[in-house]
Amino acid sequence: MSESTTPQLEVQTPLEASPAAVVVSTFSVAKPSRMGFKRNQMWSYFGPAFVASVAYIDPGNFATNIEGGSRFGYRLLWVLLWSNAMAILIQYLSAKLGIVTGLTLPQNCRKHFSRPTTIALWVAAEVAAIATDLAEFLGAALGFFLLFGPAMLAHGFSRTGTMLFAAVLSAFAVFAILALDLAGHRWLERVIMAFVGVIGLCYGFEVFLVHPDWQLAAFHALVPTLATESGESLHRSIYIAVGMLGATVMPHVIYLHSALVQPRLKEVFSEPPVKGYSRRAKYLKFELIDVFVAMNGAWLINSAMIVMAAVAFAHHGAVVTDVEEAYRTLGPLLGPAAATVFAVALLCSGLSSSTVGVMAGQVIIEGFLDIKFPIFLRRLITIIPAIVIIAVGLDPLKILILSQVVLSFALPFALIPLLLLTNRNAVMGRFSSTTLTRVGGWVSVAIILTLNAVLLVQLAVGS
Repeated sequence: MSESTTPQLEVQTPLEASPAAVVVSTFSVAKPSRMGFKRNQMWSYFGPAFVASVAYIDPGNFATNIEGGSRFGYRLLWVLLWSNAMAILIQYLSAKLGIVTGLTLPQNCRKHFSRPTTIALWVAAEVAAIATDLAEFLGAALGFFLLFGPAMLAHGFSRTGTMLFAAVLSAFAVFAILALDLAGHRWLERVIMAFVGVIGLCYGFEVFLVHPDWQLAAFHALVPTLATESGESLHRSIYIAVGMLGATVMPHVIYLHSALVQPRLKEVFSEPPVKGYSRRAKYLKFELIDVFVAMNGAWLINSAMIVMAAVAFAHHGAVVTDVEEAYRTLGPLLGPAAATVFAVALLCSGLSSSTVGVMAGQVIIEGFLDIKFPIFLRRLITIIPAIVIIAVGLDPLKILILSQVVLSFALPFALIPLLLLTNRNAVMGRFSSTTLTRVGGWVSVAIILTLNAVLLVQLAVGS
């Protein structure tokens, strides 16, 4: 991420110089229109949460949602609903930490925690970032392969060679998207938001084709259920549920969101203050709306993935455990257009989420270690694991799902520091979390740890 994307708060007025100053301030919260800001100004604040939301509809979501829907029908829709509720809370807290302190989550960890703790958190964050980037880059390569691979294979190219070509093409595409940040953060945000829009339209089209049972889907979205036919299917449903959680509540984007709000924070404090009102409070109101809209949009897209897989595959007795198999199966079931739209959605997801993953990786390494790390070098280094996997011919879908389980285990290492920091008056001042928010945060951590523990037990006993 360039410096234009992760600036430090440079305004040093007595009122906003530090969180400690916020504690003694007499801010009062008012409606934006009463603070001298136009109502339509809210639209200019849409962006950070939409960039973060890309991580919630990345290729890892395709993998877990397709297998979950094809194996268990609508049964796991409730996982997405509750994951989305946690995502809204977590992403808002990350943005709030960045807005109030003017620092990213990794920078706050380095500032407020001991050196050994900071290093341990950095290692966990890097593991999450590597797993994320692996899944997202593989997804982009698969998207290119599904769209252009058949023609190349027909002209005598090998499958491995075609996939490697798709990976190189993906790398160049991500480099081009990252370069947009040089023109300003809003250009990058607009492109990412366009990708999100295309993915949403693609899955809207898929759902239109399958004619789901909305009543049954609503029931399973509200009522938690797991497979109970056998020990194996129960274990698999838990495994997929944990993977869906890891794919929906992403640790790397928790770090990133606190950085995405920084450019607008500088813009907010470049505006003239209005006596008696808080510019931070105004920004927090707008960002809450941004988070709510973006996260619910991602939830609808994820739900559409499961609904499509449940109807197109499960209702026809097909258990699809491979993204390429899903592409091949959709054609005969729903027509060539459905398969093409699926590939386009996967490509848009892979390219946008891979871009966001690289940005997150840069925020992580710079924030925890207090170094400058070129974002293009970060992209170049993180390509290597994906290229190796493609070259040796490993199953991309299995790697995608495994990466999401890894992310679920890495999530507490991002979430717990975030909660600790946002709960501290010394860090957040009068903006520290309310009792209800603290309870919601710790309940989210407890749910994640419980699911992970259950999965570990299942793996240990081999059921």
